[in-house]
Amino acid sequence: MAGPELHFEKLLGKGSFGSVSLYKYKGRRDGKTLYAAAKTSDDMSLYREFQILSELKGCPRIVQCYGTKVQKRVNEQGCLEYKIHMEFAAGGSLKCFANQFEEKKLPDALVRDFTRMLLEGLATIHGHGYVHSDLKPGNILVFPMSCVNKNGVWITSYELKISDFGLTRIDGDNTWWQPHRPFAGTAMYMSPESISRGETGKGLDLWSLGCIVLEMYTGKRPWWHTDYKLNCHEPLIPRDLPFDAKLFLMTCFSPKADDRKDASTLLSHIFLRGEVSSNPGKITLDLEKLRQRLSDMRSVCF
Repeated sequence: MAGPELHFEKLLGKGSFGSVSLYKYKGRRDGKTLYAAAKTSDDMSLYREFQILSELKGCPRIVQCYGTKVQKRVNEQGCLEYKIHMEFAAGGSLKCFANQFEEKKLPDALVRDFTRMLLEGLATIHGHGYVHSDLKPGNILVFPMSCVNKNGVWITSYELKISDFGLTRIDGDNTWWQPHRPFAGTAMYMSPESISRGETGKGLDLWSLGCIVLEMYTGKRPWWHTDYKLNCHEPLIPRDLPFDAKLFLMTCFSPKADDRKDASTLLSHIFLRGEVSSNPGKITLDLEKLRQRLSDMRSVCF
């Protein structure tokens, strides 16, 4: 990040990829204290992540990176490490955000709003020819937004942004796949065709999105009820979810990747239109058709 002097504040997280730290700096115009996150790694793949983030710069649903290049230096252990600076999400990850709610279940209206934001981000990612490949609550950042309503009362809303593009791949790239090591991202959120055949297409991200929507509703990770490695069909969808939510999830969990549509098309799904259907019988019929189609496919393992 060129210009302001950054001061280390604290370590935010550490994993196999490296670490993420919080830095503060003074705004140029008003001297206000601002914050940025820094991702540090000894893996040169950070260059590729920076390149992808640079291509996606300006998209409101993608975490924004700062600066024009990856910084590199020799650390205290004498090893070369790389660093990029990004927006700081005061709300943390979606995974941490959900912990604030009873049983980690998000309200229906918030689930729908968050789903729309994630689809907007995926539409941009896919439009640039990429597949995120590791979409999960831990890689989605929450940005609290405060404003004053017409009654003069401060209210808080939330914006989601997709982060962590370390495993992002070109749409259709399956050169990474090996039968004994079939996971490009996090296995629990990967689609059956990705695990069994290494297919890395847009359908993978939409399957992952379905898992996230399910998790926002239930407060439980997908496959909580069984061993996901033994399954070749969709996670369990609770019967008490709204009809349109079930329709949306069944589309995300369609056995054939192409039947999951695409992010732009799903943005117009009834689940996100905020409409009350005038024909609940049709929704029930559509739901039964999807359920039957999925049932017919369960005997075929991908």
